[in-house]
Amino acid sequence: MLQEVPPLQLPSMACAGCRLNALCHAFVSPLANEGLFFPEAIPGMRPCLVKHSCVYAAGCFSSQLACEVLGQQECLTWCSVFQEGLVASPVPGSWRACPEDQLCQPAGSGWGSCPCHKSRKMNGDTAHVMTTLVMAVVAAMGYPSRRSATDLDATPRTTVTFDELSGVRRFNAHTLNYSTLLLEDDRGILYVGARGAIFALNSSDVADGSHRTIHWEASPEKQMDCQQKGKNNKTECFNHVRFLQRLNSTHLYACGTYAFHPLCAAIDANRFMLPSHFEEGKEKCPYDPARGYTGLIVDGGLYTATRYEFRSLPDIRRNLHQRPLKTEESPLHWLNDAEFVASVLVRESRDSPVGDDDKIYYFFTERAGEETTSFFDKSHVARVARVARVCKSDVGGKKILQRKWTSFMKARLVCYIPYYEVLRSVCSLDGGGWASTVFYAAFTLSAQWRTMEASAVCRYSISAVQRAFEGPYMEYQDSTRKWARYDGAVPEPRPGSCITDHSRRKGYNSSQDLPNSVLDFVKLHPLMFEEVKPAGGEPLLVKKSVAYSRLAVDRVQALDSHSYDVLFMGTGDGWLHKAVVVGSGIHIVEEVQVFRDLQPVESLVISHAQRSLYVGAASGIVQVPLATCARYTSCYDCILARDPYCAWDGRACRATATTDSTGLVQDIQSGNKGCRSISGRGSLPWKNRTVLQGDDVLLPCDQRSNLARAVWLLNGSEVLGMGQDRLRVGVDGLLVTDTLPQHSGEYRCYGEERGLQTLLAAYSLTVLPEIPRSPTAATPPHAASQAANDMKVAYISAIVTLVVLCAVLSTVLLYMSCLEKRKGKYVLGEPRPSSVELQTVSANCLRKGHREEEEEEEELTYPDGCLRIIPGEAPTAATSPIKELPVAVPPLPPPLPAELTNGMGALPNVLRKMNGNSYMLLQQQEEPLVSPLYSASFTEELSKILEKRKHTQLVEKLDESSV
Repeated sequence: MLQEVPPLQLPSMACAGCRLNALCHAFVSPLANEGLFFPEAIPGMRPCLVKHSCVYAAGCFSSQLACEVLGQQECLTWCSVFQEGLVASPVPGSWRACPEDQLCQPAGSGWGSCPCHKSRKMNGDTAHVMTTLVMAVVAAMGYPSRRSATDLDATPRTTVTFDELSGVRRFNAHTLNYSTLLLEDDRGILYVGARGAIFALNSSDVADGSHRTIHWEASPEKQMDCQQKGKNNKTECFNHVRFLQRLNSTHLYACGTYAFHPLCAAIDANRFMLPSHFEEGKEKCPYDPARGYTGLIVDGGLYTATRYEFRSLPDIRRNLHQRPLKTEESPLHWLNDAEFVASVLVRESRDSPVGDDDKIYYFFTERAGEETTSFFDKSHVARVARVARVCKSDVGGKKILQRKWTSFMKARLVCYIPYYEVLRSVCSLDGGGWASTVFYAAFTLSAQWRTMEASAVCRYSISAVQRAFEGPYMEYQDSTRKWARYDGAVPEPRPGSCITDHSRRKGYNSSQDLPNSVLDFVKLHPLMFEEVKPAGGEPLLVKKSVAYSRLAVDRVQALDSHSYDVLFMGTGDGWLHKAVVVGSGIHIVEEVQVFRDLQPVESLVISHAQRSLYVGAASGIVQVPLATCARYTSCYDCILARDPYCAWDGRACRATATTDSTGLVQDIQSGNKGCRSISGRGSLPWKNRTVLQGDDVLLPCDQRSNLARAVWLLNGSEVLGMGQDRLRVGVDGLLVTDTLPQHSGEYRCYGEERGLQTLLAAYSLTVLPEIPRSPTAATPPHAASQAANDMKVAYISAIVTLVVLCAVLSTVLLYMSCLEKRKGKYVLGEPRPSSVELQTVSANCLRKGHREEEEEEEELTYPDGCLRIIPGEAPTAATSPIKELPVAVPPLPPPLPAELTNGMGALPNVLRKMNGNSYMLLQQQEEPLVSPLYSASFTEELSKILEKRKHTQLVEKLDESSV
């Protein structure tokens, strides 16, 4: 039935003016307050059109019920919503919008043939409607959440940056990718598989330098072959150690990608050396270092899951066993483009009343074959999280499913956002018996959420997983080409189950004894209908702006005799979140920056013996204490931290594992009980602040806790807040603007958290009405005026002195310049006290030094092509009465060389040898030159030559530069 509720006002819409008036069974969106929205619709959601008004009813959310159409063709409400603006489409062609003059026609594609509308930014109303629509669908599909995203989110109480770390030890060598860790607590060894190396570290101190190393690099031939295949020789064409576990009491078993040619080796743990013989690793290790992979050695058998070869399908295999097994590929693929995340062994045979078998559970993400994520684009297939299981004693079928698993079953794993969550990490915790096993899984948003980052953490019980595998099956129907629930007869013994006492009593002692009907059923029904839902029906944590990449969990016995699970969550940017699970939620104790550079946390291993957490990443290994209780300096800080590893002993915060529990105080449940009073007024020293009236003053108050609220008290009674005039409370402290005398007093800053108040700062503020004066040394008014006049006189005197000095200096420089400058033309041969030498920059000229007096006559020939120019006019009788020049005409210069035909015959021979692009070097000469070579004006001749050079090049090969 369609039921209308008060309309939601939206802007004008396309698709024939369809307006959204109501949402039936609308739930308050857990993402609305966070500003989140979904980029695509959930499968099965159908819009209905009633009298040009888009009305949603519960029936419209079912894909089995067609949309009711009255008076108009089927209208896409989504088109009208998207028409108001939408971010870029994550799937090309999946968003459809219609112009205002067209309708959304229900074409063969199912959801209209209108062209895609240009993407625009979504406005606030539309985003809210989108969020509400999607979350209503989520609720209708069986994923309701009692709490909003704000309630599911958790802010880390304290933040510890890289520079604030203490008690941390680091290890790295000349390699990368320290991602494969194997801890042997009883031996005190941490084995690390990296790129081209395996390390054995001291687990008590990874940085003590006592480590042993195995170098296992890929051969140059394999690296060259890898490069020829088009792989990256910077990251891929190496031997990345992907598997490292204990094989037996004497040997380790390791596998590496070996430049896309996987190899495995059994390593003697005592000698810690590579063997002389290697095993082929194509059936045990992935070829690609980036491919999802998981592996376990269980009772001598190697259980791995990955894509083993380039063109092969993902597979779950068992090797190192008398009966190798793998998954089926026809007629149905049991695995559909799977990316494996983790595998867990559960010893269900221990104390089993039915004689059950041990099982290996695999967690992975694959393409969903049962339905698609978008009813706009049916070609886009969703990726969903799965959990699969196999029995340890499975040996395959006798005729059907030979060397194939007969116990393989898989079910869907859901957390919070259906079809939009990608499984990133899984860890398990055994509480003393397999029946209490719990799984913790971290999910992130899928790739369609391009501009958003968020993570969800869910907890699953082993009983919930078992219920899904004991429920109904799904079957692929050829007629509809869809997966649907199978309601037919199920053969006996139950397909996919392990061999139990009940099966043995019927004569089925192994999987090879199973009847063909059971094996045929297993072959065609690998998928279960029921989904594995999280404990409590909702996630423990939904954290925005964080991408969790790795999880590790520890169980701690608190002082209240309860056990608490402590989660260590590594992020994609090198941070570590430490959280405690309290009830149905999570309290994040702290966030720690373990790596300075941004890099994802790839491995987390907990050591109870060393009380340490080992963090593996691309750049190295970091050993972090499970708890740093000394960081909490007061009772309130220790109690409010709610850290199960720490407790207050009356004087300091101590680690519970190393301290007698007598007299210790701890409160994990509420985090506010145990200290003597609700208000801590310690003996903090008072800080004095004195300001003038009208000035601004900031009273800092450092809040160590991100969850605390600053509370300010004035003179012990008045509570200061944001609403008061001229008082501003911020994250840095209290800002008093435009101070007045009445602002003077005693200020105290308290950090209020969970009902407790801790004194953080105390100030004594004094506001002076005017500049303070000393009564004994008061300055008369006439004295102050006289002092001001004296200062002016001093300034004027200094300026005048500087001006006079500048004038004197300018006069001296001008006079010296006039003495150096001589009027007249430049002539050659006139004796002067000093001369100027013009030379070309040649090897001879550069080496040429000043000649002695006895060599002056020989210089006149200028054999090296250097020219000296002496400023001044030609001598006359009047100017030179002592010595007369000869009257004879000087001889003609020698003819111009044949190689210079640029009309330079008028110049002296010494100038003709000059390179036209050479540098000219003026050099002072101590001795004068005699005997002019040419009587014409040098300036005129030089001007003529420069004019000719505009049209003629002197030589073919010029120098590099010229003047």
